[in-house]
Amino acid sequence: MLVRSKNLAKSSITSRREEDGVDIKLTPLSAVADAFEDLCATVNAGSFDGDLDLTSFCDACSLVSVLYLPWHCLQICRVGGLKGAIKTGLTLNRIIDHDIKQGTVRTQGSLTRQLRRVRQGIDLISTLFKNFLNSDVPSLKEAASSAYAKTCAPYHTWAVRTAASAGMYALPTREQLLVKLNETHESAEREMRRFIKASDPIIEYIDKLYTVRNISLDW
Repeated sequence: MLVRSKNLAKSSITSRREEDGVDIKLTPLSAVADAFEDLCATVNAGSFDGDLDLTSFCDACSLVSVLYLPWHCLQICRVGGLKGAIKTGLTLNRIIDHDIKQGTVRTQGSLTRQLRRVRQGIDLISTLFKNFLNSDVPSLKEAASSAYAKTCAPYHTWAVRTAASAGMYALPTREQLLVKLNETHESAEREMRRFIKASDPIIEYIDKLYTVRNISLDW
């Protein structure tokens, strides 16, 4: 059964939502949090026998690119290839089944491999936000470096790790990031916590797509 999130197709930083009868323009961070809450609601309402549609998933992940962070250096926003598969009618389940049949699950450039990297990227963002909210982590660079080392670095080549390390120096300060995102400390904490809470079921859902097919997660 194909499960599609009803609100993601139109998601963007210019979107608006209504709260208590008031029309509110979304900030980049709140747009990301909204999109992942929609995905989370879809996953929680269904089951792992369901199938999350590729359009909703890619729309949500694409919003990460507006967060003013050098994700291109970390190579986590690999949604381009996944977006290209939308017109084929493939879904998250069908992506993996297709590559299993072709024997290309771990092949460089395969959609299953790209999905794995995007999932790691979601984990990276969630971990970075947790670090950002931790008063013991003084800078955004330290928060990002720690998050990257924990979530993505073990699976990246030396060249990618080197590029990621260099990209950390392009990060703004915590205060600069808040200004770019049009957030206060309080509003940023609220939206980051929303994303963190919403991302866990999505990560679990993607992981289970692999494990139920006896595909390990150590790559």
